[in-house]
Amino acid sequence: MARRGQRQTGNTRTAPRQQRAARPLEKGDIIRVLARAVREVEAKAQRGPLTAAGRTKFQVVALLVREERTRVKNQKDISEPQRAEQLKRLDGVATILAQTVALDPTVYPLLDENAVFTDAADTLRTEMLQAAGIEQATTTKAADDDVTPAAAERRVVPQSVISRQLANPFLAPDFSAVTQRADSPKRLSTWELLGPLFRAFEYGGSSSCMPLPEPGFLMTPGGLELMPHQAQVVAAAAEGHRTFLLADEPGLGKTAQALLAAHAADAYPLLVVVPNVVKTNWAREADLWTPSRKATVIHGDGDSIDGFADIVVVNYEVLDRHVGWLGDFGFRGMVVDEAHFIKNKSSQRSQHALELSERIRNRTARPLLMALTGTPLINDIEDFRAIWQFLGWIDDKKPLAELMEKLEATGLSPADHGFYSAARTSVISMGIVRRRKVDVAADIPARRIADLPVELDDAIGRSIRDSERELARRLVARYDSALETRSAGVVVDGIDHDLVRRVATWEREDTDNEKTGENVFTMMRRIGQAKAGLAADYAAQLSRNVGKVVYFAKHIDVMDVAEETFAKRGIKFTSIRGDQSAKARQAAIDGFTNDEDVEIVVCSLTAAGVGLNLQVASNVVLAELSWTDAEQTQAIDRVHRIGQEEPVTAWRIIAAQTIDGKIAELIDSKAGLAARALDGSDEEVSSSADIQLEALVALLTEALESR
Repeated sequence: MARRGQRQTGNTRTAPRQQRAARPLEKGDIIRVLARAVREVEAKAQRGPLTAAGRTKFQVVALLVREERTRVKNQKDISEPQRAEQLKRLDGVATILAQTVALDPTVYPLLDENAVFTDAADTLRTEMLQAAGIEQATTTKAADDDVTPAAAERRVVPQSVISRQLANPFLAPDFSAVTQRADSPKRLSTWELLGPLFRAFEYGGSSSCMPLPEPGFLMTPGGLELMPHQAQVVAAAAEGHRTFLLADEPGLGKTAQALLAAHAADAYPLLVVVPNVVKTNWAREADLWTPSRKATVIHGDGDSIDGFADIVVVNYEVLDRHVGWLGDFGFRGMVVDEAHFIKNKSSQRSQHALELSERIRNRTARPLLMALTGTPLINDIEDFRAIWQFLGWIDDKKPLAELMEKLEATGLSPADHGFYSAARTSVISMGIVRRRKVDVAADIPARRIADLPVELDDAIGRSIRDSERELARRLVARYDSALETRSAGVVVDGIDHDLVRRVATWEREDTDNEKTGENVFTMMRRIGQAKAGLAADYAAQLSRNVGKVVYFAKHIDVMDVAEETFAKRGIKFTSIRGDQSAKARQAAIDGFTNDEDVEIVVCSLTAAGVGLNLQVASNVVLAELSWTDAEQTQAIDRVHRIGQEEPVTAWRIIAAQTIDGKIAELIDSKAGLAARALDGSDEEVSSSADIQLEALVALLTEALESR
């Protein structure tokens, strides 16, 4: 039988492998590179599920096929037969991609243009382009004329944005606050300064935080109370400081600080660029902290955004579609969350963020620019090159005017002994703010739960919301039927809440007896599966920022997704499951607590919820909701134990716009009841069945109120 790629016709024989020399790649022959790569991926898929490296290569090939197809279609200097031939070759690569999906269906989501594109994928894309002799631009582009045809075709302008532009067509650059500068001093003009500035941070120092003013106020426009360390940053913005590298540890409220700094600086409209997993949370936080400022979130092509909003939230993965109109929108402030995402200046996400920052600085005098990251400043300081450039402190070659003036004022040069300490202080004064939990422990609770809403905006998410609506319709039909058949003479004005509770009880009993298809229990199970990747993604980001993280899930498949995510990202982890031997379990615990390289322990809620001491960490991710507060508390208490020296934060991942949020509220409401019962109350502590019943009651009541 002929092997794939070898033809046998008549008496023709394939030459021995050692006698065949590979034809050298032609300059720009990207299709040959893609064909070779996709065959490698297919061959691996034939042997079993693809590894992390194989999945990355699959995703990069799919992306480059789309880009090359667009380029070929728009190429002006080739004939139609040549165009048809190249498109045919690309179809061949696409066919093998489809065959690979048939062999390993788990790679299908990677074909989505909104799929997360990791740094490893960015690097591989660059390598494949270089192998084909194609050079990538590494400098930011400031005008739409400089974009490639493929990038231009992906760009969109939402209709609501066009409406805003038509409503205010004379938006002019703001140069009102530009200060007149004298000629810059020349003492350091001949020195190479960026390298010494980075080395200044490698040498360390007493503080990584700029001097901050005393908080002017603790109450916010939304009526919430700020913690003193948060109010200090807001006060600095109110006093006129306009660039911040806010590097507080997770759990110290960087989101609130950024939103309120924008309020204090009147930096509206405000652009917020974030990872996909937290963009819904940013909109929610904006509603809490600055309720007078409308926030809108860009999903996909932005068809649902409000073009007249004050705060525009966009995730890195779709930034390439919107960078054109965003640069002309007239933003007076910009925030990048998880700013280490832009550390690789050759990546598209970094180039787009730098381009937008430059365009905002070019048309707005002293805009508010904030880079948020929990990554310690002393690690990989070269990673901050792109962040400093985003903030306008440096360009590709040298410090810019404000930082240069601070360096000149020291009277020192890199040849002087005291330069590095003075340079470090100069950079920090530009706006570096770094506080750890232990630094502000008096400000924050010893144990708190922080909800992180995530958007399920894929096919699975839509299916879950459809199922929830179907369950609500079934409950309403049951309620109406009971209302019609009950005894005559009973008159109720509005909703009969007693009947609502009886209908919810019947539904729950049917669930217990497995008489219904989709129910509240199976729905929560599906929500947990849909959140798995997003929860793991956030845990990975968290470990990158703070070190060790405890990740809890209820179901094995959710744990599997987490472990696969961590493996793909090169994050070392251990796992505690119910089917482990005592020896394996102890080895996993010891690995997490004693090995500095082990960043995450993946735990089963039922297997690891009791009897463990994991206080080496102070951050917990709850990927799935429990049915009782007690189970949730037991998990958190694996970290919040006697001897824990840092405040503990439990990050609870909530699927926005689903019943997940209702369940979380019910768990929290029952927590107070449980506490009272333990303190001697006669009230009975709620069970998981109670939570399910109350969720059904809430679902039915909401459906009846809305009709």
